[in-house]
Amino acid sequence: MFHPDVTAFFDQATNTVSYVVKDPAGRACAVIDSVLDFDQAAGRTSTASADRIIAHIRDHDLECQWILESHVHADHLSAAPYVQERIGGKIGIGKNITVVQDTFGKVFNEGTEFQRDGSQFDALFADGDSFHIGQMRGDVMHTPGHTPACLTYVIGDAAFVGDTLFMPDFGTARCDFPGGSATDLYASIQRILSLPDQTRIFVGHDYKAPGRDDFAWETTVAEEKAANVHIGGGMDRDDFVTLRQTRDATLGMPKLILPSLQVNMRAGHMPPADDDGTVMLKLPINKL
Repeated sequence: MFHPDVTAFFDQATNTVSYVVKDPAGRACAVIDSVLDFDQAAGRTSTASADRIIAHIRDHDLECQWILESHVHADHLSAAPYVQERIGGKIGIGKNITVVQDTFGKVFNEGTEFQRDGSQFDALFADGDSFHIGQMRGDVMHTPGHTPACLTYVIGDAAFVGDTLFMPDFGTARCDFPGGSATDLYASIQRILSLPDQTRIFVGHDYKAPGRDDFAWETTVAEEKAANVHIGGGMDRDDFVTLRQTRDATLGMPKLILPSLQVNMRAGHMPPADDDGTVMLKLPINKL
């Protein structure tokens, strides 16, 4: 089994972990869950986070073949188009992006010019699909629950789970966004935990659980099964659903949810500019 080289890039502003995943036998690599920096108060974007990834790829003479999204993020803007423009690669996401586009196209009152067929992306993955990074095969698992379009990318002995699972001491993802489901999340986690115990799990965010001083993003299937505070120790479905729904009822919305969704459902592109060339993001009132 391949043991991909994985380099993590932590964005402290959004607690997001992006990854460069390299074929150990060559130059080919993929970028997973890139971040476009966004100062919401000023309405300004910047590219420092993405530039770190691009510099790493260039400095190591790598070839970017894929820019992968685990789902439509609600807590940061994707830098996928920026990364693609500079170092190439195809942008991929789950085929259920169309469900998300339909849901939030209505929330943001997008017109008919907004395509709801996923065509903003280069590849739409279904459960069981595969792709290659150089000679290294990646397999796609549809792992809904947090959102309807969430994917886990299993690449060699590594699984990139997005927001489905967090570190064992922090638990699991919320399920209260439109289209989310704690029942679906439980089933998705069971699929991930059915991978070999030694499989490395790379999470999409970390928030430093109480008692832990350092950010962390790598664990294993065995560690999640044994110690995850929400799902470990063989917790059954009904107890998990109750726990997850009770916790979700106490959570506020992510501070960047409205700009993030508008951009990320477009594969990281901003909405079309108005007649004078100004790009606007909408602020729907009482819609979420």
